[in-house]
Amino acid sequence: MTKKYIPMAICYDFDGTLSPGNMQEYEFMNALGIKDTKKFWESSAKLAKGQEADGIAAYMYLMIKKAKEKDLPFNREIFRKYGASVELYKGVDTWFNRINKYAKSQGINLKHYIISSGLKEMLEGTKIAKNFEKIYASSFMYDANGVACWPAVVLNYTSKTQYLFRINKGCEDTSDNKGINTYVSPEQRVMPFTNMIYIGDGDTDIPCMKIVKREGGHSIAVYKPNKIGAKEAAQHLIDDGRVNVVLPADYSREKKIEQYVKRVIDKVAADNKLAGIK
Repeated sequence: MTKKYIPMAICYDFDGTLSPGNMQEYEFMNALGIKDTKKFWESSAKLAKGQEADGIAAYMYLMIKKAKEKDLPFNREIFRKYGASVELYKGVDTWFNRINKYAKSQGINLKHYIISSGLKEMLEGTKIAKNFEKIYASSFMYDANGVACWPAVVLNYTSKTQYLFRINKGCEDTSDNKGINTYVSPEQRVMPFTNMIYIGDGDTDIPCMKIVKREGGHSIAVYKPNKIGAKEAAQHLIDDGRVNVVLPADYSREKKIEQYVKRVIDKVAADNKLAGIK
């Protein structure tokens, strides 16, 4: 008889969660000759405020504008190249194999998802892209020559929550608008919230963190290890009841985040066994 595994999911933000910086700040801004990355984000914020625009749409528009000014290639191929240069936190490159192996030993089929306001095209170029069941992120429209010309999908802090419900209901195809809006009783949902973990680093993750925690799952806020004041700055997420725990973003073997996630896996496995006793 084929063993039936318990479904479980970990959903991750990316910038500041799996990577210590914003993905645009690596090879893309180097290609633009931008030394002070803060100025780019200040310009983006100013543009958003002046146009009363979404902040994510503003930075995507600014990327298009800056690339045109420098006559830089701006297509899927170059985005994937930029993605390959993105730095990851310590331990991330081996995290997925380790945690999947542990989950399997506890009778759990663990899936991983990215839900990010960053760029899908760059995320698909990262060396960890193969580990994700789905990458949900902002993306561009392309003209007849394959050049990115306009924001197509914009994931901000509230629209991120849609994808939690897609995973929860099993409607992972973003074009499936009927399925995501159809009522499904909690006990019939493919991926119960109680079997979900959300890992993020900041304010744009708060709605997702809050939903997962409220529905019985576990939310983890991570902060940059060894950065003075980083843990204290994240503490408000605990104080406000948004997350279960605040931990350093070190994904190495047996560090705090691995220990915590393993204990959640243990809990999901134990809860499932208890539920089977009638």
